[in-house]
Amino acid sequence: MDTDFSEQRIKMVDGQIRTTDVTSAPVLSAMLKVPRERFVPQSRIGLAYIDENILISAGRGPDARYMMRPSPFAKLVQLADIAPSDKVLDVGAGTGYAAAVLSHLAKSVVALESDPALADQAETILSGMAADNVTVVRGELAAGHAAKAPYDVILVGGSVTEVPDALCAQLGEGGRLVVVEGRGNAAIARIYVKSNGAVTGRSAFNAAVMPLPGFERAASFQF
Repeated sequence: MDTDFSEQRIKMVDGQIRTTDVTSAPVLSAMLKVPRERFVPQSRIGLAYIDENILISAGRGPDARYMMRPSPFAKLVQLADIAPSDKVLDVGAGTGYAAAVLSHLAKSVVALESDPALADQAETILSGMAADNVTVVRGELAAGHAAKAPYDVILVGGSVTEVPDALCAQLGEGGRLVVVEGRGNAAIARIYVKSNGAVTGRSAFNAAVMPLPGFERAASFQF
């Protein structure tokens, strides 16, 4: 019998997202529209709507990549308060799920991915969904994508040790950067806002998500 993914999608929104204080109608609508099952490996398609991080690329050790759990992802998107006129940078696009959701909220989305295989998958899946306002680009995640800056919103798709100056520099005036800083249960979702050229941040909520590679703090000398 075929799996009813549309029913699972409704249950995900009602049981995992609405129950974690996500009340934005546009965010809820976008997550109901995007078929999450298309963005996970075929071998894990039955796990597409569970409330867990889903492995999308094994990589080597810390380079493994995951699709973020639905609830913290939705809370981050809500925190960004995306307007229909906004240009968004999706850092760590993976197979393109976040970009697909963002495409329903923003004017345009730049999906940045460092893993060539994942970037290729994202392009293929997104083109098949006619997500015409999404552009997939390849490059180092921590460097952002200055060629299309400034951005109204930057969303970082995993936890980081610290936010690079390069990403903050790519925010436009009034721009917001949403990110999870830290590791494990001690990690905190934060929002940074650029006002009068200065970027300031505040904590928003606890969020245990999988780390993104390339954001490790440089080791200091020990004496």
